[in-house]
Amino acid sequence: MNNNKTGASARAVLTMALALTAAAIGLAQPAAAAEKVRIAMVVKSLGNGFFDAAHEGAKEAAKELGDVDIIYTGPTTPTAEGQIEIINSLISQKVDAIVVSANDANALVPIAKRAAQRGIKVISFDSGIARAGRLMQLNPSNAELIGVKQIQMASEAIGGAGEVAILSATAQATNQNIWIGEMKKALAKPEFSKIRLVATVYGDDQSDKSYREALGLLRSHPNLKAIIAPTTVGINAAGKAVVDEKLVGKVYVTGLGLPSEMAGHVKSGAVKSFAIWNPIDLGYAATFAAYQFVKGKNQGKDGETVAVGRMGSIKLDASGEAALAPPFTYDAGNVDKFAKIF
Repeated sequence: MNNNKTGASARAVLTMALALTAAAIGLAQPAAAAEKVRIAMVVKSLGNGFFDAAHEGAKEAAKELGDVDIIYTGPTTPTAEGQIEIINSLISQKVDAIVVSANDANALVPIAKRAAQRGIKVISFDSGIARAGRLMQLNPSNAELIGVKQIQMASEAIGGAGEVAILSATAQATNQNIWIGEMKKALAKPEFSKIRLVATVYGDDQSDKSYREALGLLRSHPNLKAIIAPTTVGINAAGKAVVDEKLVGKVYVTGLGLPSEMAGHVKSGAVKSFAIWNPIDLGYAATFAAYQFVKGKNQGKDGETVAVGRMGSIKLDASGEAALAPPFTYDAGNVDKFAKIF
């Protein structure tokens, strides 16, 4: 019986030794690399300088967070159909989050819901998806401030009186329509009573079409004093049209543009001033926000505060929206400095 006990003890010791050895071997092995969070940024269209700058901000956020991979993508032309096809592919790739600037607020809702059902966190930025299709919408600025700012710049350029027209992106672009609505509200104010909006046209955020639409405005409205383009593609095209038609000093262009693209138009005299927020900051903040949702730190509830890295924090309103920063004005005094950045 003593021999049996001795044998059992020996076996127990041997088992424990093997277990300890196995544990030691396991500890000696390098830990598996943590799987990275994959965040897809779906923009209105590729080749757009505004979104290229937003991509730089997304990459900055990814580097700062350390465990993020950015997938930057978008259709070749700014259509909802193109974005739907891309998002469908991203669902198959099982990305963790999708950050999208929508070409059509409502058309993207069904595919965005499908992504959410697969556990993908969907947020929109710049141009929003309707509330039912996303957790949050990051607006680059306050819509009223953006609308009023553009009317103010046009008024200053034309001396407070005259005909103006709007050259927008797509007719379905959420942000464009909201800003146009705010511009019309501003025009109803007494201080802008001598300015008359004579037309609103759409260039679909395509350079060639925007240029043709700008030419159409200049030729159809001989008394036109200003073209307001709340789109970086449109304002650039309108500036070129004014120069080509030899109307510098007679018709002014303003709106939302990139300093790198608008510096030449400011120097030509076609543009006195324009505005934009920093798209790098916008892309950075949107990526940082998406990461918070993936990590479960935010759910998109009314009043939630979302951390956005070096940009501080943003607070969601009852519609799940938040504004990042007020628009900044660029003119001959500062455009060259910022043109080196974006």
